Amino acid sequence: MKISFHGAARTVTGSKHLVTLNTGKKFLLDCGMFQGLGPETDHLNRTWGFDPAEVDYVFLSHAHVDHSGLLPKLVKDGFTGKIFATPATIDIIKILLLDSAAIQKQDLHLINKKRVKDGKHPLHPIYTEEDVHRTFEHLCAVPYHHPVQVDSDIRLELFDGGHIAGSATVFLTLNEKGATSTLAFSGDVGRYGDPILHAPEPFPHADYIVIESTYGDRLHDRIETYADDLLRNIEETCMLKKGKLIIPAFSVGRTQELLYALNDLEIDGKLPPVDYYVDSPMSVKVTEVVKKHTECFNRSVQKLLKTDADPFWFKGLRYITDKRDSQALNVNYKPSVIISASGMAEAGRVKHHIANSIESRRNTILLIGYCEPHSLGARLKARPETVGIFGNIFKVNADIVTLNSMSAHADYNDLCQYLSCQSPADVKRVFVVHGEPLVQQEFKRRLLKKGFLDVDIPELHQEFGL
Repeated sequence: MKISFHGAARTVTGSKHLVTLNTGKKFLLDCGMFQGLGPETDHLNRTWGFDPAEVDYVFLSHAHVDHSGLLPKLVKDGFTGKIFATPATIDIIKILLLDSAAIQKQDLHLINKKRVKDGKHPLHPIYTEEDVHRTFEHLCAVPYHHPVQVDSDIRLELFDGGHIAGSATVFLTLNEKGATSTLAFSGDVGRYGDPILHAPEPFPHADYIVIESTYGDRLHDRIETYADDLLRNIEETCMLKKGKLIIPAFSVGRTQELLYALNDLEIDGKLPPVDYYVDSPMSVKVTEVVKKHTECFNRSVQKLLKTDADPFWFKGLRYITDKRDSQALNVNYKPSVIISASGMAEAGRVKHHIANSIESRRNTILLIGYCEPHSLGARLKARPETVGIFGNIFKVNADIVTLNSMSAHADYNDLCQYLSCQSPADVKRVFVVHGEPLVQQEFKRRLLKKGFLDVDIPELHQEFGL
């Protein structure tokens, strides 16, 4: 058996790992897009490092685009097999992939106008909506804890990963000419004590483990404080400064966490009386899907549902889908909270809201998740004097606040707890992916101290024999 790493290798996005069995069968663990890596992003997303037509299966950990976003290109380039994922993941990626295709079409329209003007050939999208719909034909739903014999050599079981609705640890039992081995793939690991989702589940003993490391070098603020942290920022910005609180938030996971926290504040009688907006058509769609998958909710939310039919809605909340209504928010100077995609502030409506708000001292940009180093969100975290947005330079007069208590990614304590179901000396090899290089080195040191004997940090396209 061999494994090669074609994404999320010494970087965070583009999760994509190819396993080749001695029998010749091949499968992918995730098929994600690279994001926020500057000019090289497009080239990385158009280059596989393997032949998609030779891949038999895809096992998908969760719906985020950096884990699922290249599935339509895989199909476009010759993949004909099945894509296995949880029911919630399948419902969510149907929204995300169509949105991804639409964004590519929109972005390339502007880029190609300039290219043609400069005498260059126009670029084609990585994939189209037609490719996305063809991808849907390959999707195969697998609930948690329902083992599936994929074929005579591969057995699949999914365990709750606690990261977003439908996220899973992919656990595979592999048969190679009578010899059996096991492989576990973490995808992204959630946090213990999440207010909405189940905690990451333990999984059976694995000979080989592929694990993310996004925050493998740090501890988050206590998760119990995030509603209070959110309330404090609303009060300081909207009530005291009479300004806008702009929150870039991923449509899947983070937006629902914010809405749940705000709903909780209303139940407790603490929610300030200002206007609240979710300005993202995709976030609206995803929230409706998440509501349907109550099997992903923890006991606290299940209990709340008995008295509150919609834990993601509260008085004063308005969902914005129409573009004109979104544009109107930029000329509405009433105190308000605007939650909008994308989470890294790299694209979408939130970028316009930031551009229209960042020069006023009344306003606050609240950053609540991981941002790729080249993204607008990461540049804002550095609190620069000026920042470039849409080719224009803006003075950064608004407050820039980073809130670590809301991260949906495990910190190093969470990651170590996640691995506590394993006997370290019995694990043959651990591969650390989905992290920045210095973070991965620190996490590797922690794993070695925990007793894991062989820990690797793969480079892009590097292959290992197992």
